[in-house]
Amino acid sequence: MDMTRRPRRLRRDGVRGLVSETTLNASDLIAPVFVDATTDERVPIESMPGHERVPVSEAVARVEEVLATGVEAVIVFGIPESKDARGSRAWAEDGVVQEAVRRITAETDAYVITDVCLCEYTEHGHCGVLTSEARERWEARRSDPSVADGAHAGEGLTVKNDETLDLLARTAVSHVEAGADMVAPSSMADGQVGALRTALDEASHENVPVMAYAVKYESAFYGPFRDAADGAPAFGDRRHYQMDPANRREAMRMAERDAAAGADVLMVKPALPYLDVVADVRREFDHPVAAYNVSGEYAMLQAAGEKGWLDATESAYESVLSIKRAGADLIITYFAEDIARSLP
Repeated sequence: MDMTRRPRRLRRDGVRGLVSETTLNASDLIAPVFVDATTDERVPIESMPGHERVPVSEAVARVEEVLATGVEAVIVFGIPESKDARGSRAWAEDGVVQEAVRRITAETDAYVITDVCLCEYTEHGHCGVLTSEARERWEARRSDPSVADGAHAGEGLTVKNDETLDLLARTAVSHVEAGADMVAPSSMADGQVGALRTALDEASHENVPVMAYAVKYESAFYGPFRDAADGAPAFGDRRHYQMDPANRREAMRMAERDAAAGADVLMVKPALPYLDVVADVRREFDHPVAAYNVSGEYAMLQAAGEKGWLDATESAYESVLSIKRAGADLIITYFAEDIARSLP
């Protein structure tokens, strides 16, 4: 053994920090904020301990809590007062996100990102306008819940892609006109980045960046979020428009498509099960890379912490540090405030 090589020399206090290869800062983190138009008080999210839905009247106070930890950016999700087949409250001038963003941008210095999707706003919970076949299945399920929903019957796509693009673009423009600094389309509709970029430019918002959910997998780790945002599909699933977890090469095609369409930031979601993909995107593109440390990743560490099986704070820090090490520049995480408070 060559004893001239002793890596432990650089692991001692004093020098350890000097040679640390990855640094995690509060400014790397984005905190999700849920604003609920159906409530007048804060409502705890049971599957995401420590997080709440807040009414529009509490949106500013909630964001100020985030800013007090050193985190500078938030991503806003809305729970509307009503839903319909097309999700029309998503682009309403007096919609929940629009009202919250106006208040947040007027009264705080937060950098405000908005999620652009329709699943929280549609009665059926899918991320766009239903095909006629899917609508028939949904109507059958509504009238008789015992009817099988055909989730895996190979009956065709669930959402009309091109018709959905128009609604996503309309929603994004409404968010920016309310004051959003960045928009993030998450429906996984083909062409969504180009549709938003064109609509924003035509509305004289050419300086507003688009953060693409470029690589978004159909994942079991989204469960708590769907409770938080009231956005679970009422029938079937999203396998027809979200990516197959088995696919890695496809992720590069998705990222390339969105980069070519004008995306300013490329996101991978979820983060921890797909660190290889985060690293691939970082290596192949010179865009800023975002990763979404999703609700299920948060919930499992919180649950283990409550059981005493893990130190939740230390495990959270190590998990988010691994996302940064894999190549993410921006990290959306429900641990944002906890981690920011614990940083030196």
